[in-house]
Amino acid sequence: MNTETILLINPPVVRPCEAPAGIARLLGVLQGHGVRCRVLDANLEGLMHLLDHPAEPEDTWSKRAVRNRSSNLSALRNKDLYRGRDRYRRVVGEINRVLDGAARSQAVQISLANYQDPSRSPLRSSDLIEAAERPEKNPFYPYFMERLEGLFDDEEPSLVGISLNYLSQSLPAFSLIGLARKLCPKARYVLGGGLVTSWLSNPEWTNPFCGLVDDMIAGPGECPLLEMAGITTPVSHAAPEYAPFRGLPYLSPGRVLPYSTSNGCWWGRCTFCPEKAEGNAYAPLPADTILSEIDHLVVNESPSLIHFLDNAMSPALLAAIADHPRGIPWYGFARITRHLTDPSFCNELKRSGCVMLKIGLESGDQGVLEALDKGIDLVEASSALKTLKEAGIGTYVYLLFGTPAETEREAKRTLDYVIRHHRYIDYMNLAIFNMPAYGPDAAGLDTQEFYDGDLTLYRQFRHPGGWNRGKVRRFLEGEFRKNPVVREIILRDPPVFTSNHAPFFVMADRGETGMERKS
Repeated sequence: MNTETILLINPPVVRPCEAPAGIARLLGVLQGHGVRCRVLDANLEGLMHLLDHPAEPEDTWSKRAVRNRSSNLSALRNKDLYRGRDRYRRVVGEINRVLDGAARSQAVQISLANYQDPSRSPLRSSDLIEAAERPEKNPFYPYFMERLEGLFDDEEPSLVGISLNYLSQSLPAFSLIGLARKLCPKARYVLGGGLVTSWLSNPEWTNPFCGLVDDMIAGPGECPLLEMAGITTPVSHAAPEYAPFRGLPYLSPGRVLPYSTSNGCWWGRCTFCPEKAEGNAYAPLPADTILSEIDHLVVNESPSLIHFLDNAMSPALLAAIADHPRGIPWYGFARITRHLTDPSFCNELKRSGCVMLKIGLESGDQGVLEALDKGIDLVEASSALKTLKEAGIGTYVYLLFGTPAETEREAKRTLDYVIRHHRYIDYMNLAIFNMPAYGPDAAGLDTQEFYDGDLTLYRQFRHPGGWNRGKVRRFLEGEFRKNPVVREIILRDPPVFTSNHAPFFVMADRGETGMERKS
């Protein structure tokens, strides 16, 4: 057993509905090589700490929310809540009200999915450094202090790894780092995760966090962490390890296991895609390894639902799962391909446990799709949506507005497409295009600074057709969302948890079982 001890931390705030997948993957590899590890889901624990220590409510609605917080948390973990959307909205809304009240004294807004500080920006390194220098200004500080002191009193780690994937984690993560450095100054502090990978992919990147963070890792962290722990033997693959997260009170009506079978995207050609801009090569696990690991997870972890995290599940992966069903409900992201137009194939997917597929349709205009090299044929997409619906598989369709290839005319064609296919779309995500700050696809476009901050990942651009963000927003709010059939789809979306909880509504709507909570 290696003498090094690594502490892996998942900081707030992200949706607390499943274990942190990246840390589970790291843990499996590190422990497989004899490295002693501890893990801390500070996101789940920190949010629960705020809910356990609410501020004094100032109005009738807040008093009710504080009074109901325990029953509301229990309801989110019970499958019965997902049989009706009105009560679900009330439950989520009241929990968010308590969280927001708990952070009021610091003038910070906290929800189950976000963290916003009007006085500090996660896009400015100077603000992140200030958050580290003054951790007591963070609403999570009492929890951070109590929890870290206990951990470090038990055993001081030689290395502390913080997984930073989203902007909503940035300010709390740096507050945590600043406090941890004061409590355990001898440890080596390492920052990794999806957001850090994006920062380091910027060709003009210069590290502003020297003296605060010792190392920053781009991409998978297994090899760098093993090297830091003194392991020089070849790195062998290992299944993710979820044992430390068993029994934790995640806010889902069953144990959800997030599982990734690849890095990058198997298509990898979409114009303006951040994955493409960052040069993330596609690296899938072999099908036999995937099926073996799923078997291991099913036996050892008893999940109620598997969440495939791949940017897009490849046709080969879908076929392997369809041919070798494991008896566990699952969902994930998939591209439109001819496979999804085959009723026999979709019925096999359903029998394998497929509850819902997230579909990146992006546009209802064929010209836009071709200009963006999406590889999607709208006739094929129509057939796929109908076939999935007939097979009993839910669909969560993603649309993207305001790309350089789109104008209002094409956006209206997307609206027409949704109206024609509304019976086959269960849920929908509407997004406005953000131009990646670096990458070759922006050549020829007039770009400007988007946000005021040295850590911004996007740039503003002058749309060649005059279809600027303001016009896009007005179209979405004034026309798209107000269409009755579109509005019906949008209102079905679970607030805050969105696609993470949508599979549970799909199962409830279809009267399917398999949502009992297991630990």
